[in-house]
Amino acid sequence: MGASVWAALGLSLTCISALSLVSPAWFQSPTFSFGVLTYCSWPQADSWNQSCGTFGSLDDIPNFAWKAAAALLLGGWLLLAFNAIVLLSWALAPKELCRRRGGSKTLGVQAAAVAITVVGLLVFPIGLASPFAKEACRTSSVYHGGQCQLGWGYVTAILSAVLASLLPMIGWPRVTQVPGRAIHFSSNREKITVMPEGSK
Repeated sequence: MGASVWAALGLSLTCISALSLVSPAWFQSPTFSFGVLTYCSWPQADSWNQSCGTFGSLDDIPNFAWKAAAALLLGGWLLLAFNAIVLLSWALAPKELCRRRGGSKTLGVQAAAVAITVVGLLVFPIGLASPFAKEACRTSSVYHGGQCQLGWGYVTAILSAVLASLLPMIGWPRVTQVPGRAIHFSSNREKITVMPEGSK
């Protein structure tokens, strides 16, 4: 039961991260918005008539910091997706086939995905000093949006990173010391292991 809930949470966070990555609404002005990989423009007071474009490769992205952020965010998302697939396979596999589920390796991959994503989120606003962002936001500079406001895509990416950082904390095994015995509790297992003190 615990493994399937953990897998469902991991898969949900992967989908939310993918949605934020393809969103063109990380920073937006009254007539333009852009994200890590996409951008959109529309006439004044007519946001329904949008025309959107995509940065086809890292070479098309207008600023080095923006390129670094895109690479980091994509790398973090790939690790998050890999971890979600592993967790899902453990949840669906028969218990006899896969006796040792969970463990510190998946938690380590999850933690690495979160760390890489957070670095990417911190690096991205440096790209506000690029000519592309300055044209869209007029007076933008490093960590200053100018006439652009923070969009839902960036907020969703931040929320996804926060939630993904909580997932490994839920899964770390906890040890409670009792005189003469060590009791291991783990949220992703359905049993409690009691070991005598001499068998450590």
